Amino acid sequence: MSDATALHPVPATTIDPREARHFGAMAAEWWDPKGSSAMLHRLNPARLRFIREMADRHFGLDPRARHPLAGRSALDLGCGAGLLAEPLARLGASVTGLDAAPENIAAARAHAEGQGLAIRYRAGSVEALAGARFDLVCSLEVIEHVADPAAFVAGLAGALAEGGLLILSTPNRTARSRLALITLAEGLSIIPRGTHDWAKFLTPEELEAHLRAAGLTPVARRGLSLSPSRGFVLSDDMRLNYMVAAVRA
Repeated sequence: MSDATALHPVPATTIDPREARHFGAMAAEWWDPKGSSAMLHRLNPARLRFIREMADRHFGLDPRARHPLAGRSALDLGCGAGLLAEPLARLGASVTGLDAAPENIAAARAHAEGQGLAIRYRAGSVEALAGARFDLVCSLEVIEHVADPAAFVAGLAGALAEGGLLILSTPNRTARSRLALITLAEGLSIIPRGTHDWAKFLTPEELEAHLRAAGLTPVARRGLSLSPSRGFVLSDDMRLNYMVAAVRA
């Protein structure tokens, strides 16, 4: 198990203050499946499936185990109010959640306490990790909101323990994502207006270039697409959103 105990506040060089304020204002609704984070609730099952599949493969876990991450540390960076951190804790991991918005951390702590889950939450940026290392590092739907994607990925790489696994997800910069996430989703107030800046979306090739520059090797890539009958599913179609798994080179 990696040492994930020491976090120290340092300047938040990758945090975009406007983005932090935007998501902090949504803190009270994070756990409402029909509220401003409804899209994340719908994404979560497919995202968790990818994480579980990658973790099982990378760590040689039993796919039937109820607590496969027992004895391993996990970081959820950009954790919001804990939509991913809580399932990771239920899978047995020792979880640390880090978010730029203190309002989200307060909501995350309150919800985890109500669920009887011991999750370590902290407000801050990737730079606040200050040498802490984790077996599993996840950052989902976050990189498109940071001030410096390359520095952000370098920070994630620095938080990854030897033999660890990194998981990222983000919208692709395509005509489909602009239509679906901004024209329709934001235009119809399915998600709050101003949530996305299409110009900050990364293509898979751009994200993987950042990963390689940080000393990581991408090992898997899957699309997150919307099925009319099943909701969000893992697929080979990466035009809307996608997930990437990476390990140390």
